[in-house]
Amino acid sequence: MRVNLPWKLTAVFGSAVVIGLLVGFVYLSFQLKTYLDSNLKASLRRELTLGRDLVESHLKDREGLADADGLADDMGKVLGLRVTIIARDGKVLGDSELNAERLRTVENHADRPEVLAALKQGFGESRRFSYTIKKYLLYAAIPFGGQNPAGILRFAIPLTEVDHFEGPFQKVLFFSLVLVLLLSLGVTFSLAVFVSRPLREMADIAQGMAKGDFSKKPSVVSKDEVGDLSRAITYMSDEIQSMITSLRHEGEKLDAVLSSMSEGVMVVNEQGEILLMNPSLRKTFFIDTHTEGRRPAEVIRNTAVLDILSRLHSGQSVVASEEIVLLTPEERMCQVNAVAMMRSGKFDGAVLVFHDISQIRRLEKVRQDFVANVSHELRTPVASIKGYAEALLDGAIDDRQNAREFIGIIHDNSDRLAGLINDLLDLAKIESGKMQMVLMPVALLPVVKRCLGILEKTSAKKMLNITVDITDSLPRVNADESRLVQVLLNLIDNAVKYTPQGGRVSVRAEPQERMIRVDIEDTGVGIPENDLPRIFERFYRVDKARSREFGGTGLGLSIVKHIIHAHGGEVFVSSVVGKGSIFSITIPTV
Repeated sequence: MRVNLPWKLTAVFGSAVVIGLLVGFVYLSFQLKTYLDSNLKASLRRELTLGRDLVESHLKDREGLADADGLADDMGKVLGLRVTIIARDGKVLGDSELNAERLRTVENHADRPEVLAALKQGFGESRRFSYTIKKYLLYAAIPFGGQNPAGILRFAIPLTEVDHFEGPFQKVLFFSLVLVLLLSLGVTFSLAVFVSRPLREMADIAQGMAKGDFSKKPSVVSKDEVGDLSRAITYMSDEIQSMITSLRHEGEKLDAVLSSMSEGVMVVNEQGEILLMNPSLRKTFFIDTHTEGRRPAEVIRNTAVLDILSRLHSGQSVVASEEIVLLTPEERMCQVNAVAMMRSGKFDGAVLVFHDISQIRRLEKVRQDFVANVSHELRTPVASIKGYAEALLDGAIDDRQNAREFIGIIHDNSDRLAGLINDLLDLAKIESGKMQMVLMPVALLPVVKRCLGILEKTSAKKMLNITVDITDSLPRVNADESRLVQVLLNLIDNAVKYTPQGGRVSVRAEPQERMIRVDIEDTGVGIPENDLPRIFERFYRVDKARSREFGGTGLGLSIVKHIIHAHGGEVFVSSVVGKGSIFSITIPTV
């Protein structure tokens, strides 16, 4: 149960006041009792002195104490005390509380303490219970009769009367102390509330700061310790707010960096639990659940990654760099660089960075294939040219018939070599972005007729049925005319080449959502389904023997794809083996 500060301060100060008042009450009660006792004894002593004078004058007038009991009675009535006159030998001669009959039976008082002290010291006192009158009494005695005392005069007062006399004073003292206590508690509580109000305010502000609310500031402006505390809290609030703002900005920057990184990042703690995993790595491993606080084995199903983490955690290595293979949804290569964070020689976590190097590896393979294909394509015509040239140099030049045939072969291979080099140059220009496209409105039908005119002899030789389904009303396309001729000539030439004797080739075009689609359909040999995804790759041939027979370089369709993409269009193909193929392109309209 929570107790507020004012009540605590009141309880502490109240306890101190109560203890002080109790001590004061006991001390004052003791002092009061001492004072009353001393006053009572002094009063009894004075009255005893007066009484002694009375007794001594009575002895002179009447020459004896024959009427001592009457004298004791008279003195007791006047003084309101018990008066006893005792002979020197201890016999009780008179007592204001006893009649004559009881007086004769009273025992000897020579052994009473106050009597002995009076005879020895001139004054004696004693407190004790009187069996004669059955009361606690205070006795005081004094001798009378001069240097040779004739007896003892004793006064006695009941202690109940003394207590009755002390009681009112103690009550007044008690109620006075109670009043002081109540006033002290009231004043203490008021002061505690006054003192604790700024502390309560600062406590509320501190609680708000703990919850992230830094809008409130202490209103205390005093120049004491509370004011110092207020200024310290204000300064601390500003510093913490500034630090939190700075940390928030740094965190936002870090989140932005990690979120924008193409590399995957994962951080684990000393227990091997995941602290952080950026979106790129989640995407790489198809993770869409909460990962913080979980084990990597629960979210990453890759034994190579888990093996790296195990080596780092066990201390076998501090740095690790490996290439791993990811099989889903398709095979990919990742370069994993991992480093362990050490503290005092112990493992304190690790950072793993995943680089997707699939594209790099694919480009390396493409480069290797490209070099191999170019070398292979160049080797054939160069070897042919070199071989026939050597034959001519060895004497075949003198044989006019063979020499003419050899020179024709050298000429054909040099044309093939020149075509291959030109295609490579065109492809290099297109891929590097250095080929300039001059886009203008182009009518499609004249371009198609121009291409068919170039291939007229070849198609007539094979007796092909070529049809064109393109109207004059077709919208013009936004294209570079020379490059469009290169594309259509390449596609129609391929259709003519791979269509057997007496086959059919058709060229048609139709508008499609601000694009013109052109289809070149043939009834040729067709393309196997497995080869369709790679048909537009450089140097890829479905039938390498027939391609070389027709003088192809293997770069035509790749050039077609790049030119059409540069125009903002698309190229695609559908084919059935033995029935023919349909190559389609789309070109934006003006």
